[in-house]
Amino acid sequence: MRTTCRSGSRQDQTKRSRRVKRLFPIVLFFLAGCAGQSVQPDGGQTHARSSAAVHTELGAGYYSRHQYAVALSELRDAIRADSTYAPAYNVLGLVYMDLKENRKAKDNFERALDLSPQDSDINNNYGWFLCQHGQPKESIKKFLTALANPLYATPEIAYLNAGICSEKAGEDAKALEYYRQVLQIRPGFPRANLGLASVDYRQGRYEAARKHLLEYMKAAEPTAQSLLLGVRIAAKLGDSDAQADYATQLRNRFPDSQEAGEIQNGNE
Repeated sequence: MRTTCRSGSRQDQTKRSRRVKRLFPIVLFFLAGCAGQSVQPDGGQTHARSSAAVHTELGAGYYSRHQYAVALSELRDAIRADSTYAPAYNVLGLVYMDLKENRKAKDNFERALDLSPQDSDINNNYGWFLCQHGQPKESIKKFLTALANPLYATPEIAYLNAGICSEKAGEDAKALEYYRQVLQIRPGFPRANLGLASVDYRQGRYEAARKHLLEYMKAAEPTAQSLLLGVRIAAKLGDSDAQADYATQLRNRFPDSQEAGEIQNGNE
């Protein structure tokens, strides 16, 4: 998932690149969760499972620091120790996703789900992968599977991902529902407010869109996406001062972004 949400591939995320990836969904595997699979009673199997868990946690740590080669080595050691340890394949999927080796990412996520089909973290991560690779409707099924577990530690992340991917699928009504669920669980969650602002804007609720955007801006650094949305909302409300302010921030903060180009070309 942690997080990220990773939502879109805009200039604002290029500037924060790897840090932003950790804020959203795909990396919400939680290192403790990697060791959370049940241990077999047989002594040899117990040792194998424990070894796989240790190597997986090490691999996840290296992954989080972008040391992908070392992460892959640790995760392969995990699988050599116990080829049925689902979290190792889950983290391998995340590593290969970052490396843009999409076939390998998909294969590892699917292997993880074969071994642990109801695992919330695996379903969330694979769902995000599917959403980022042209299958937003299919991804939502995975998020809902993740949410079916009442013990899932971070349901707000799966709801957030479901909202983002519902937007991608053109299903704004569902996106609104999922974003509101996020805010019920975690009031003030910035990305959910940004999502609500975006949907409200598209549906012509400009005052509501402005309210949610301001909530987002209070809690998070502006992105190129959020600033362009601010320009557009202000224009619809006839607030020329706010429109000019958002446009200036966008040009100054993200001069090379696609969003700044849209302002330059008069497409705001």
